[in-house]
Amino acid sequence: MDFITLKNITKTFDGVDVLKNINLKINEGETLGILGRSGSGKSVLINMLRGTSDYKPDAGQILVNVAVCPDCLAVDSPSHVGEKCSCGATLEAKEVDFFNSERKLFASIKRRISIMLQRNFALYDEETVIENVMRAMPEGKDYDEKIYEALELLEMVQMNHRITHIARDLSGGEKQRVVLARQLAKSPMMFLADEPTGTLDPQTAIKLHNTLKEGVKDKGITMLITSHWPEVMIELADSVIWLEEGQIKEEGEPEKVVNEFVATIPIPEKPEIPEFGEPEVVLEDVKKHYYSIERGVVKAVDGVSLNINKEEIFGIVGLSGSGKTTTTRMLMGLTEPSSGNIQIKLGDEWIDMTKVGPLNRGRIMPYIGLLHQEYSLYPHRTVLGNLTDAISLNLPAEFGKIKAIHALTTVGFADDVAASILDKYPDQLSVGEKHRVALAQVLIKEPNLIVLDEPTGTMDPITRVIVSDSILKARTELEQTFIIISHDMDFVLDVCDRAALMRGGKLLDIGTPEEIVDKLTADEKEDMLKENR
Repeated sequence: MDFITLKNITKTFDGVDVLKNINLKINEGETLGILGRSGSGKSVLINMLRGTSDYKPDAGQILVNVAVCPDCLAVDSPSHVGEKCSCGATLEAKEVDFFNSERKLFASIKRRISIMLQRNFALYDEETVIENVMRAMPEGKDYDEKIYEALELLEMVQMNHRITHIARDLSGGEKQRVVLARQLAKSPMMFLADEPTGTLDPQTAIKLHNTLKEGVKDKGITMLITSHWPEVMIELADSVIWLEEGQIKEEGEPEKVVNEFVATIPIPEKPEIPEFGEPEVVLEDVKKHYYSIERGVVKAVDGVSLNINKEEIFGIVGLSGSGKTTTTRMLMGLTEPSSGNIQIKLGDEWIDMTKVGPLNRGRIMPYIGLLHQEYSLYPHRTVLGNLTDAISLNLPAEFGKIKAIHALTTVGFADDVAASILDKYPDQLSVGEKHRVALAQVLIKEPNLIVLDEPTGTMDPITRVIVSDSILKARTELEQTFIIISHDMDFVLDVCDRAALMRGGKLLDIGTPEEIVDKLTADEKEDMLKENR
């Protein structure tokens, strides 16, 4: 049954057509996959179908067939025509011009559309997991009904072991599963998923994919999903479109379209491993233990020792909960270790990162750059402002512009593109472009040591190659040391010189990425490697 029809949709930002004459039909209960490289228009299309006002089409129509209550304007998907509304009236068939419909009907349709955005956890940080899910439920349900439904949803997303935990204390993968439970709690008639598993390790991502299948697809809820994982499209989608420069380049059966798209992805060339300098980062028997009333002593990090050399690209790999992020936070002085020694070299001196104050770790913090997996740009500043004033980089105007363009070209923008986006705001960029600007924001401050936390989370394959090349180029040109925290073993193989494998808070082995792959179990290889090596 026809549900949504896009007719000649065009959307323009700053004189550039980001969607060009899109024509598309989406059936009720269908799962449509959307492929495309960074900037192709995927996220613009998702936000437009969500009803976000800034993404209203400049030309064309979005027609939605719904079952609507003539009395209270409640809506449902078209197969519910003829059924009784909760108010007692009978639902009637209606074709709605989405963005041009009356305000109450437009709002009613929007309420029945759920969305999961990439790198956006959107939770009430100070409330428990179950409170977050209950908050998302429609009004009118009694308290006990909400509790039982929330418990069922949390069991579905495999978060029933974190029901009473405060949201801010969850890992990124756990937060994303709670977001999914919240969106399902809204009883949507359409579910939009924009790179929902981009920041997750493969094991956790598989759990989320299974939940999307069980909680959305198998229940007949119409779903649109973007993902840079080809297997997601093949497993979940009924049909796939490939967007290229705002147009539908290919449309059809998932495996065929995915294979044609993957064939266009370049293979990065990894240079020979250079000779490193002396050790720059040293960790000796570092531990971080917590006490939990429910679980007793939790050994988040348990005796980690390692050296990282100057100008080395060093990977710390492992699945969600392995201790890699906690280790990095201690290394940077953001989390206090329970015991152990952490030192970073600055000039000819070693700085003790376990000691606070401007004469200790405060001295080196300006020389450490961090790109967190939940990175964000300043929304009300231009790209140039984000790369200069917003990060207290006070430079003469013309020199600041030159330095900003250089930083942008270092992360893979062509010279003319780098110059053209300086006056744009973050919401005018694609997610992949924002990611590269955020990396440029780290590089422009000329840090000695750069820490990248899950740097490939939401990247399409082509942007991954660009960022791989950017890291290798930055190491060569800027003489920088990189620490890459990742569950993406393919990326680590492409860019890292050495890597450390963590599991259960312990460091199991250190070696070349190829040697670390040999230490993985067959199941771990399946979870952490997406390509055949």
